[in-house]
Amino acid sequence: MRIGLIKETKDQENRVGLTPDNARRLVEGGHAVCVERGAGIGSGFSDDDYVQVGARLVAAPEAWDSDLVVKVKEPLAPEYPYLRDQTVFTYFHLAGVTPRLTARLLEQHTTAVAYETVEDAAGKLPLLAPMSGVAGNMAVTMGSYFLARPNQGKGMLLGNVMGHAYGKVVVIGDGVVGRHAARVAAGMGAQLVIFGRHPEREVALRRDISPTLRYLRSEPDPIAEQLRDADLVVGAVLIRGDKAPHLVTETMVKDMQAGSVIVDVSVDQGGCVATSHPTTHSDPVFQVHGVTHYCVTNMPGAYPRTSTLALTKATFPYVERLATDGVGALRGDPAFARGVNTYGGFVTCAPVADALDLGARFRPFAELP
Repeated sequence: MRIGLIKETKDQENRVGLTPDNARRLVEGGHAVCVERGAGIGSGFSDDDYVQVGARLVAAPEAWDSDLVVKVKEPLAPEYPYLRDQTVFTYFHLAGVTPRLTARLLEQHTTAVAYETVEDAAGKLPLLAPMSGVAGNMAVTMGSYFLARPNQGKGMLLGNVMGHAYGKVVVIGDGVVGRHAARVAAGMGAQLVIFGRHPEREVALRRDISPTLRYLRSEPDPIAEQLRDADLVVGAVLIRGDKAPHLVTETMVKDMQAGSVIVDVSVDQGGCVATSHPTTHSDPVFQVHGVTHYCVTNMPGAYPRTSTLALTKATFPYVERLATDGVGALRGDPAFARGVNTYGGFVTCAPVADALDLGARFRPFAELP
């Protein structure tokens, strides 16, 4: 199979979808690997690193002209003309990005296999988890930075000073992002409140993260109450394939203290904070009602070396299967097939169809020829 590796064009996105070692293994498997020039440089992999393992350096149009295209982030508008009836394997987040991308995928009969909706045998999200962990770790670090007074924050340092805990961190969501964020906040010594929908998790969270954390059920009144004196709020809500619900309303934001910070990690799925909108690493924050919002849609791109190594460790076995068996790899594995978001001109992920009001274009992948 011909496999194209694309250089990311999203702002400050330096991750890459295959390492040179991944490329080597594909070449040894009899596949042709076409690498867009400069694709791996931001992650510390030179063009020559790919050439040395048998890959071929090409321009963007030739890399895209492949049976299987491997990326990290969703195609941007300048890349839409390259889409055709090939397989594209990347993060898509179709419910949270412009509907024009979905329209183009349907028009071109592109098979869009989204990292974020691929499941394993246990029903977990193995390709989303590594980047969720990175983003969760980053959330408290970024939040702490923007709490500094020179960065228009309220001047509260998160952490323990002479035995006293300063700063209150509220984490909304107890999944992978939420747990990683909570662990960093607890390690710094801040006061910690976690909201979730699974009270039975509290014992394990107290054991694994901090015996002093508070776990509250994710409901409007308790969230509003805890946000009033929060220094940092981390939005870590995920509904598989669908838009994130607005659990934090504009009124809640308005009632927060000036100089507080919100890091909405859910923003790539639309955000769980009503006042959020996507930002970039080049221009990461904005203020609403005196509250700083950090809403970068590709947070792990700030640490591309770590992120690329963690991501490709998870994704490469799936790349190999697609390279060897094509769509057959999806037909034979229902959990893998849940990653298919568009196929043959239809939306095949029900939450995406619902979010984009495309019910008439929805068909389950298993029912399509």
